[in-house]
Amino acid sequence: MSKLALLGGQPVRSEFFPAHNFIGDAEKKKVMEVLDSGVLSKFLGVWHKDFFGGAEVQAFEKQWAVDYKAKHAISVNSCTSGLYAAVGAAGVGPGDEVIVSPYTMAASVTAAIAFNAVPVFADIDPKSYCISPETIRKVLTPRTKAIIVVHIFGQPAEMDGIMEIAREHNLVVIEDCAQAPCASYKGRPVGTLGHMGVFSLNYHKHIHSGEGGIITTNDDSYCDRLQLIRNHAEAVLQGREVDSLVNMVGFNFRLGEIEAAIASVQNEKSRELVEKRRHNVAYLSEQLKGLPGIRLPEVPDYVEHSYYMHVLRYMESETGIRRDTFVRAVRAELPEMKLREGEGALIGQGYVKPIYLYPMFREQIAYGSVQCPFKCPHYKGKQDYKAGMCPNVEDAHATVITHELVRPSLSKKDLDDVVAAFHKVSESLGELKAVDQQ
Repeated sequence: MSKLALLGGQPVRSEFFPAHNFIGDAEKKKVMEVLDSGVLSKFLGVWHKDFFGGAEVQAFEKQWAVDYKAKHAISVNSCTSGLYAAVGAAGVGPGDEVIVSPYTMAASVTAAIAFNAVPVFADIDPKSYCISPETIRKVLTPRTKAIIVVHIFGQPAEMDGIMEIAREHNLVVIEDCAQAPCASYKGRPVGTLGHMGVFSLNYHKHIHSGEGGIITTNDDSYCDRLQLIRNHAEAVLQGREVDSLVNMVGFNFRLGEIEAAIASVQNEKSRELVEKRRHNVAYLSEQLKGLPGIRLPEVPDYVEHSYYMHVLRYMESETGIRRDTFVRAVRAELPEMKLREGEGALIGQGYVKPIYLYPMFREQIAYGSVQCPFKCPHYKGKQDYKAGMCPNVEDAHATVITHELVRPSLSKKDLDDVVAAFHKVSESLGELKAVDQQ
């Protein structure tokens, strides 16, 4: 094996990986149709036929609902907005607790804070990286109002057990499906397993419209409330009735006609794109199997994973090399890791820092100087956000290697270069020890 690139040798690869761009002629055609119509948005924030948005928005919502076997789909301008709307529709408010994952993008947690509720962190299952029925039960209290379940990296959580808990305790379950379009659990699409499911159309997801999101639900009342929160509820209620005024303070979470048109075309491609990701992961897993220190994902046969990332567990005890050194060596073999200017590195470590270690939670300060919602007079609980509270997530943060080199644009030659880089480093651990000890 030749000398490692990290130590001055020739890298496995020097050219760019292909750009991850699936915007094509069909999207351009739809955008021009919208531009030619002159209608870039058709929402009105009053009770009116245009309360529901324009033709492209409504067509996209109908298409998504059919594809995900949901009764309703409600588009929004981001997945973050969708999570906020879902928490609001669930009736969450001051004094309530919402069980959340500490291993996710922050919006999955701040959605609870947006309605002055207190996030309670459940640990993750070390195999799926999702919160589990067992870890949820450990943090349930009489104040629990809802659970936000994140299907992280594209792997569905154990939803049967979670829904059993929800039924026992009359809780609302919101699925964060931002990284899991086209994923399924026991033959059922994610986003329809809980009470509401929220998807992302952000630019670095499986499909995108630049920015955007969409919420699925089979409940008429939740649909109604989601549409109101999306579009100036307090003003719209002058012209219609609602079963409860709770959280009927509306926002402008509306999706534009151009974004909806692009999203419709992208959705038509989504299953083919996700299948390519699955194919690429299967190939890489077979080629990386048995490498010292590398543990591959464990995916139950009743789950269809959509692989936002390919997540590997690194065992330093087997290699004698720190994870940081190992990852630097692999990246040096694939030096054009940034693809194009502004695009992030495609191999990383740890994913996100456990969210309870962020300053907001350590200091328990969000709204105003009285430390709401954590010290809100309506809140009768007490949270102690500290290192060690979720050992599985902290272990994952310390041992996980993430990479995005499973994208549909990659050829077999590209994948073979990735495999070669991992093998080259794994077969040169002795050389790495000098670097590791510096």
